[in-house]
Amino acid sequence: MIADSVRYCTAAGREVFYDAEHFFDGLKHNRVYALATVCAAQDAGARVVILCDTNGGTLPEGIAAGVKAAREALSVPIGIHCHNDCDTGVANTLAGVAQGATQVQGTINGIGERCGNADLVSIVANLALKYGHDVLESAALTRLTELSRYVYEIANMNFRPGQPFVGASAFAHKGGMHTHAIARNPISYEHIDPQIVGNSRRILLSELSGQATITSKTTKYGKVMDKAVLATLLNQVQDLENKGYEFEAAEGTFDLLVRKALGVYQPRFERLSYRVNVDTDGQGIPVTEATVKIRVGDRVMHTASEGDGPVNALDGALRKALMPAFPGLADIHLADYKVRVVNARAETAARVRVVIEWRDRHDVWGTVGVSENIIEASWLALADSIEYKLFKDEEKEAHAD
Repeated sequence: MIADSVRYCTAAGREVFYDAEHFFDGLKHNRVYALATVCAAQDAGARVVILCDTNGGTLPEGIAAGVKAAREALSVPIGIHCHNDCDTGVANTLAGVAQGATQVQGTINGIGERCGNADLVSIVANLALKYGHDVLESAALTRLTELSRYVYEIANMNFRPGQPFVGASAFAHKGGMHTHAIARNPISYEHIDPQIVGNSRRILLSELSGQATITSKTTKYGKVMDKAVLATLLNQVQDLENKGYEFEAAEGTFDLLVRKALGVYQPRFERLSYRVNVDTDGQGIPVTEATVKIRVGDRVMHTASEGDGPVNALDGALRKALMPAFPGLADIHLADYKVRVVNARAETAARVRVVIEWRDRHDVWGTVGVSENIIEASWLALADSIEYKLFKDEEKEAHAD
């Protein structure tokens, strides 16, 4: 059947790539027959034979042995197709390439059924940077992070912060010793320069942070922070942490603090007032409306929006007021929203910390707000996210010029 199918397609003038489904499991159970099937495809005119680990259960040494066996039996090029059910999809693929596979199948970000397919992002980066293979056009590797996030955006999926090479946490550091070492010698905690794959280093604020961490985060503004200002900023961070703030997952909010300390912060809008009303209709369904009044330059904008809850309504009203002046805000999306009680002893009057994760087509960032009022805490995080996005877009435009 394999030979007949391949021969029929080649007779019609098609170039045939034969995917040998279940090849590695077949090899375990009946080696002679499994090899006979791929030989039949080759003899009937298949241009490439792709060996598939269909259920993702084979480990790297099994992949290597199977590719070697096929390589000895075949003369046509071999491809490798791995799934990630044992979390070894990338390792399996690299093992197959090491044994002679010259075509790789996978998906961007490993998106696929069950536990996913082999992640082409990590495969490309490893083949190019660790094995020295020529896998992409010149300079294309620097757009790997952009590609990864673009696919997540199109698929309406959240970024994976810990994704190797391109994740937001792939080159993130928070320990005081780590950040100090990174400033002295980046390779001590980074296996590659993040810019090679279009990513960037992140220095996180946490209970382990100190002056070295804050200093490293101020260098991108091209200004040297003197010791007095640095000490003031460090004390401010510690005071905010005592009130319930955490900056480890809120780099956007911390970025604004640094801008203020360095004197490079100019707010793009000013809040004058806001109001949120939550009512129920005749069927008991909640209806939320937010009204926002802000000043943008010399103009006062007064807008209202309905939403699925107070945060969504506030977001809608604020964007409606700002979009005429800042159309780039259409690209920002909420990726995650977390609420934590800071002082539980106060019970329902407790202070709460709201951390919101945002994303656009290029980046992901977090902002934080703390208040006894959950709406106010959400507003603080929301406003910081908008400010951070506007600053970020302005800097990209300046660099492009």
